[in-house]
Amino acid sequence: MTKGASIEIRDLYKIFGRSPERYVEPVRNGLSKPELGKRHGHILGLSNINMSIPAGKIQVVMGLSGSGKSTLIRHINRLIEPTSGSITIEGRNILEMSELELRQFRRNTTAMVFQRFALLPHRTVIDNVTFGIEVRGIEKSKCREIGMRWIERVGLVGFEKRYPEELSGGMQQRVGLARALSNDASILLMDEAYSALDPLIRTDMQSMLLELQAELKKTIVFITHDLDEALRLGDRIVILRDGSIVQQGDSQDILLNPADDYIARFVKDVNRSRFLKVNAVMDPVPQAGNNLLPTLRSGSTLDVAAKELTNSPSSEALVVDSSGKPVGMVSLRQITAAMSSPFEKDAAELGVGAIDSVDAHGKRTARAT
Repeated sequence: MTKGASIEIRDLYKIFGRSPERYVEPVRNGLSKPELGKRHGHILGLSNINMSIPAGKIQVVMGLSGSGKSTLIRHINRLIEPTSGSITIEGRNILEMSELELRQFRRNTTAMVFQRFALLPHRTVIDNVTFGIEVRGIEKSKCREIGMRWIERVGLVGFEKRYPEELSGGMQQRVGLARALSNDASILLMDEAYSALDPLIRTDMQSMLLELQAELKKTIVFITHDLDEALRLGDRIVILRDGSIVQQGDSQDILLNPADDYIARFVKDVNRSRFLKVNAVMDPVPQAGNNLLPTLRSGSTLDVAAKELTNSPSSEALVVDSSGKPVGMVSLRQITAAMSSPFEKDAAELGVGAIDSVDAHGKRTARAT
């Protein structure tokens, strides 16, 4: 099974129009998207995109309609050509590939799952799933063996001879996912793959993706406009606005340190308890006197921690890593404050004078008052 591949995007610009190269430098120097359109008749798709996507991780790209997220994902397999910049996958700039190399790259390295399923209506489920590997010249019996394995993994055994029109939306998207996985590509590009689904089906598909990813370790670039979905799925999240990156980081970074008012409005109504972790609010381990405290696993969400402490005789707990070593201590008061208030306000309530930083795991660095 092929594992994921790293992706590096550097200084990427996309300008739509008759002479896009002319306006890269003016955009670099501050020419805005509205000005570019009004004065020069060109559309700014992407501006100064810089991203590092580690192999085997889920990178979510989110934003409102027109933010550039679908344009960005289509650069990774060069369905859209950039105006300027570089896209390097496993050390190779794909913009330097020949037409033949690019064709092989698309067949073998990337696979795409679309919002509207993009299934072939005249082909059965098994024939849709095996279409990509048939094109690669794999013999029919082997194609069927691979296809049935993935049909079983996505829960569609018994439907392999059905046609897309006979399936629900959620089942059709399972077919699309099985088709992408059957190619054994190292990179999955998922363009609002679940946005057309009903909420409950959407949640089921998110769970399935996380379960598969825990085993497969593909590199997944997942496009969404839904913050809850982004926070649940993303190892890292990039938020776009008008073609530019407004903020990028993990879920803890986004929730605890919104870069500006635009991001703050995004996160305002999020159920923080489902996504914030105890590491973000815990204090250092005391020197002594904590041996009798209950324990919480590092990485536990606040809602899980609150339930455990509510049912505990103690209002405090040690946070321990996978080996059982204490890494911090947290109280029910800290947890409930973080669940209901912006982090800066929580800091004042918890007796913290200043928040200096939040590390990659969401753990704060602060000095006490």
